[in-house]
Amino acid sequence: MEYLPFTPKTVHTHGSDLMECGLFRTLPEEYKKFISKTENQHVLSYMHMIPLEKIGVPTFYSTLTRDLRKLNHPNLLYPVGNGISIHVFPDEEDIRDYYIPVEPILFQEIDDLLLEVEELLVDLVNMLEIKTDDLDERKKLLEEVLKRICVIKDGEKQGTKLGFLSRLLGKLKNILKTKKYRVVNVTSEEYRAIRYLILRDKVGMGVLESLLLDPYIEDITCSGLGQIFVEHKIFSGLKTTISFKEISDLDSFVIRLSEKIGKPITYRNPIVDATLPDGSRINIVFGEDISRRGSNFTIRKFAGTPMSILELLELGTLDYTIAAYLWILIKEGMNCFVAGETASGKTTTLNAITTFLPPDGKVVSIEDTPELQVPLKNWTREATRSSRDDSGSEVSMFDLLKAALRQRPNEIIIGEIRGVEGNIAFQAMQTGHPVMSTFHAASVEKLIQRLTGDPINVPRAYIDNLNLVICQNAVHLPEKGMLRRVTSINEIVGYDPLSQSYTFIEVFRWEPSTDTFSFTGNLNSYLLENKIAPKWGIPDNERRKVYTELQKREKILRKLHKAGIKGFHELFSMIVRLGEEGLTK
Repeated sequence: MEYLPFTPKTVHTHGSDLMECGLFRTLPEEYKKFISKTENQHVLSYMHMIPLEKIGVPTFYSTLTRDLRKLNHPNLLYPVGNGISIHVFPDEEDIRDYYIPVEPILFQEIDDLLLEVEELLVDLVNMLEIKTDDLDERKKLLEEVLKRICVIKDGEKQGTKLGFLSRLLGKLKNILKTKKYRVVNVTSEEYRAIRYLILRDKVGMGVLESLLLDPYIEDITCSGLGQIFVEHKIFSGLKTTISFKEISDLDSFVIRLSEKIGKPITYRNPIVDATLPDGSRINIVFGEDISRRGSNFTIRKFAGTPMSILELLELGTLDYTIAAYLWILIKEGMNCFVAGETASGKTTTLNAITTFLPPDGKVVSIEDTPELQVPLKNWTREATRSSRDDSGSEVSMFDLLKAALRQRPNEIIIGEIRGVEGNIAFQAMQTGHPVMSTFHAASVEKLIQRLTGDPINVPRAYIDNLNLVICQNAVHLPEKGMLRRVTSINEIVGYDPLSQSYTFIEVFRWEPSTDTFSFTGNLNSYLLENKIAPKWGIPDNERRKVYTELQKREKILRKLHKAGIKGFHELFSMIVRLGEEGLTK
């Protein structure tokens, strides 16, 4: 399943002995310090096996920056944790470079040892009679048993952290003693490789583990037989060295993957949408009869902490004026959809603007697959349930939305509107419940067409309950590559039943030639002047004073950003404090 895009050279010396070599002595100090750590010594072995005369020594980066996007066919290495490093290997004959996970097992001949250790593990775990679905407990159990059955020949000591296994230690010792249980002699390097592989495959996600650990990966795609591809935040599309050559291997892997996430896939139910233990979203399609190149899967990586509006600003997704404008409208309960095509960053933007919600409010979020993250403490998070789940009958988005209306929320956030739940969402808006959601549509016109057509069927007269549409797209700019931009922000004004037409105002527009944003609605915003100004008690003849507050918030965001306050939770806390001190309305 794993291969290298070059013929590896033979290296007879490994580990710490290699640190006497000339290559190690020529490396920068940061590189040396990284490789000197026990868990990273295999990286030096790897470097001796790659064609240095052809590509040169990979440049080491402890962290990656977006400036590296400018590199053409980069040759670099960076760590992702757990002893794994990533080598971005240049391929000048293809638009996609290689993505090579450098794992502790890459050059270890441990097949026979591994088979022996696995047999012993199965016996011992069964004797201990422990069954647990908790991943941390399973990991601790496997580590503890491994320490008992693997004897390191070169004398390296293994630390012991018993934790929840302390009560089992006596039982384990008795089993080993009474059964005269055999042990496996290994070197320290072999032990690290065996431990890594056992935990990766038994507790982790197998060959996908390194990809899931990498914080720079956004999407992982297996389209059937052949290579797995990744979408990288810095280097865009890359091809991995993980490949499926046989249909049977691919099907077997997909079946095990579905069982690990608790959604077993079958020929009767060949499509699964689920969430991985780390929160990433996965879609699996099983079988050649519906996927002609063989089973396929796609993983949308989960970001641990969502990006804030200021971090999106750093990426150029929007600007300070847009951020200030959204701050006012979201805080005042305007109904908002973030519309765009697949992978345009809709959910990322929706998460970011939740920091503008009133902090004392109650939020109910409804999703198929949990992706939303809301900073408010009073947050009810609900997810749909498939009828194929063992837990009972189906619970749809429609069901959850109806239930949410009885929970007295100050804001309803819907992961994505696709069907009849859209009708209930507009009824919620009609009764005064602010709603935010994402929606698949490339423009306001297309959005309205989908809302008023099957299967959503929102009455045309209800459309103006939606106040705001943020259109976001993935765009490609010369010398910058693929980027995400808020291409327009539009205010829905109303519906004319006679002409059956809708009026909306484009208040912000992205200018592709300069990659900047125009405030086309300056001094002409329907929502600011006709919705927000009256709420703030501004007289009709002075309603343009609302733009002064917009400018004030823009300055505040600039100052916060300059002061280094830009993290999601950090920014939310500061916005709350500004409100408490009366610095914002």
